[in-house]
Amino acid sequence: MKGLNDLLKQAQQLQEQVKNAQEDIARHEVQGEAGGGLVRVTMTGRHDVRRVHIEPSLLGEDREVIEDLVAAAVNDAVRRVEALQREKLAGAAGGLSLPEGFKLPF
Repeated sequence: MKGLNDLLKQAQQLQEQVKNAQEDIARHEVQGEAGGGLVRVTMTGRHDVRRVHIEPSLLGEDREVIEDLVAAAVNDAVRRVEALQREKLAGAAGGLSLPEGFKLPF
C-alpha cells in the first residue's frame, strides 16, 4: 500500500509540475521567420499570433509571394512553440518513478 501511496504522491507532484510548465510556456513568446527574416511572426506559447512584421521592401512583390512567406513564418513559429513545449514538459516527467512496464499516455 505504501508503494501505491508513493506513486499517487508522485503523480500529484507531476501534475503540479506539468501545470506550472504549461503556465510558463503560455507566458513565453517565440519568433518565426521566413525569407531570411523578411517576414517575422511573434507567437505566444498558446499559439496566439501577437505580431506580424513584413519588411517594406517586400511590399512591391506579388501578393502570393508575401502570403507564402507569412504562412512559412507562422509554421516556423508553431514549430518553435512545439520545441519549447517539449523542452519544458520533458523535465516535468523526468522525476517520476513508475513501475516497470507502466507508461503514461503522453
